[in-house]
Amino acid sequence: MIYIFFITSILGALRDYSKYKTFSIYKFIRSPIITQIIYCSIPYNNYNKLLSIIFERWLFLILKTIQSIYNNDYYEKKEKYKIKYNIKYKN
Repeated sequence: MIYIFFITSILGALRDYSKYKTFSIYKFIRSPIITQIIYCSIPYNNYNKLLSIIFERWLFLILKTIQSIYNNDYYEKKEKYKIKYNIKYKN
């Protein structure tokens, strides 16, 4: 059942390659390692593997949100979003 930890990595690598035409071994290995650490740290129950995958995704969601807030991405990319999605912002 160890292959279940690589599902997120494989799907992420396919998405990155289809979108950016690049492959990052660091990103590919990072997810299963973090998932395995979480898996070993939570008390045993019938859903440990699934919970560890969910918690890993939540962890990266929180980290990426904090990084986005810190880098002020919204205002930096606001003009791009106006053009790309035809968004009209109120003043």
